[in-house]
Amino acid sequence: MSEEKIGEVVKFFAKPSVAAVKITQGELRVGDTVKFTGHTTDFEDSIQSMEINNAAVEKAVAGDYIGIKVADRVRPGDEVFKVLPE
Repeated sequence: MSEEKIGEVVKFFAKPSVAAVKITQGELRVGDTVKFTGHTTDFEDSIQSMEINNAAVEKAVAGDYIGIKVADRVRPGDEVFKVLPE
């Protein structure tokens, strides 16, 4: 599986288990698989839903700050990669 860096984690909210992510390049859609990597972070997750300013969106592009529900803890500075299908 190839990967493309699309952004990084800005903040993590523990109670709802949501990551605030800044998209730095490319685009991300609901249904895409993303990989979070960092000093102590390394897991893949499928995007079920994402929000911009508390409004549900289907896709996000470079420059957007999005909130996505994540399965595990992430930390600010963790890199976010989009997993590309072969």
